[in-house]
Amino acid sequence: METPSPSQNPLLNHLLAELPSEDYQRLVPDLECLPLRLGEEIYAAGESLKYVYFPSTAIISLLYTMEDSRSAEIGVVGNDGILGIAVFMGGESVPNRAVVQSEGVAFRMRAQVLASEFRRAGILQRVLLRYTQSLIAQMSQTAVCNRLHSVEQQLCRWLLLSHDRLPSNELIMTQELIADMLGVRREAVSQQAARLQTAGLITYHRGRITVLDRAGLEARACECYGVVRREAERLTHQRG
Repeated sequence: METPSPSQNPLLNHLLAELPSEDYQRLVPDLECLPLRLGEEIYAAGESLKYVYFPSTAIISLLYTMEDSRSAEIGVVGNDGILGIAVFMGGESVPNRAVVQSEGVAFRMRAQVLASEFRRAGILQRVLLRYTQSLIAQMSQTAVCNRLHSVEQQLCRWLLLSHDRLPSNELIMTQELIADMLGVRREAVSQQAARLQTAGLITYHRGRITVLDRAGLEARACECYGVVRREAERLTHQRG
């Protein structure tokens, strides 16, 4: 029998790992392990959600796309959370797209199963609501950052948020996708990535970004990264 890879462990997702054994074991039969490819669209704006996703090693970006096709990232979901909060927040569809930012593994569950579990009003419900508050804080801060801060600061924030959700220091990502996430020109991303590489903070070669100096990135990032991280940690430390 083939041995599952480490990434095929649902408990790599922090929300699932928070659940008591009894609750977790009840969910396991409904979790389907899926590989997600870089750039893959998980759902489109206006689409009704049939599934929710618990990423383990993948990272998924929430993107808002304008009528002229320009887009910008409004949030990111990795091993810290769940994609598809509309299922338990009362929405039947979503206003944004969800695109794989960093390929990896996620665990898919039918939306109706999660909705039923949420209505039990147990630990899972409280875990999901705390995460939702954290995601809303991240989205709010991202909106402020995109409006007020430099491309370099935005790129550092984005790299740090991604690094928090990765099992290694390496991120596979094209400059075109990064530009779409930040809502800026590709040339601007190329220029700022080159500056960070010259400073010894990252290496960037053929779509592979390696974080070399995390502390250096934090020093160059704006306050937005720290605000988002502290709020996530505060909510994570709440129990019951």
